[in-house]
Amino acid sequence: MTNAIQNFHDRVTITIADHVAHVLLDRADKMNALDDAMFEAIIAAGHHLHNAKGVRCVVLSGAGRSFCAGLDLASMADTDRWGEGGNLVDRTHGKANRPQQAAMVWRNLPMPVIAAVHGVCFGGGLQVASGADIRFIAPDARLAIMEVKWGLVPDMAGYVLWRGNVRDDVLRELTYTHREFSGEEAVRLGFATHVSTDPLAAAMALAQTIAGNSPTAVRGAKMLSNRTPDMDVEDVLMAESKAQHDLMYSRNQIEAVRAGMEKRAPEFVDP
Repeated sequence: MTNAIQNFHDRVTITIADHVAHVLLDRADKMNALDDAMFEAIIAAGHHLHNAKGVRCVVLSGAGRSFCAGLDLASMADTDRWGEGGNLVDRTHGKANRPQQAAMVWRNLPMPVIAAVHGVCFGGGLQVASGADIRFIAPDARLAIMEVKWGLVPDMAGYVLWRGNVRDDVLRELTYTHREFSGEEAVRLGFATHVSTDPLAAAMALAQTIAGNSPTAVRGAKMLSNRTPDMDVEDVLMAESKAQHDLMYSRNQIEAVRAGMEKRAPEFVDP
């Protein structure tokens, strides 16, 4: 797959190579803080990738010293920052409002997303990273659920994205106190998946491994992972069966078996 580079609002850059899209939050002078243009760029980049042909995995990282410092404090004075009319309860993106979409857009992509987190990852930045399927984090990264410090609550889909990963009492403590915690602690607490001294390199390596598998099978697995937590047992069993029915004897499934039997690299067709 040939390299492709695209820029969104001078805030986010996507580079695509070998079936992996690298999404770079690119406001390094402000530690990639979330201002109006950054919200628009993150959402636009995610929407662009939703139907991107040949992208099998996405890596999300931040330029400069940090992943994302959270909400740009200067933008807090802008009452319209959340979308039309500044009304948070307006659903501007399906089930979500604009700030929620900046995190949910990654969870809702059909292909897996891996976040590479270093430096500061506060507030909204932590929620954007939490939209990824998997998170590699530097051991000395600094994280916090920062909103209570500013008289607010986490409202960028964190309560959806942390559910099932972070223990309820731990989440309550960290939210009520806005205490900072390290990358190593983030893995123990469930906010991150793996500690790495080079989270971007680790994320890219895993992305290449995922990209080498059947893209239809991987997308089916992500769909099940997204949908099944809210289902009862009967519906989960049926969802598994339907997903498997769609995959069995498909071109990519047959190719996966043949390649394995012939001990060669598979040649998959992208959805």
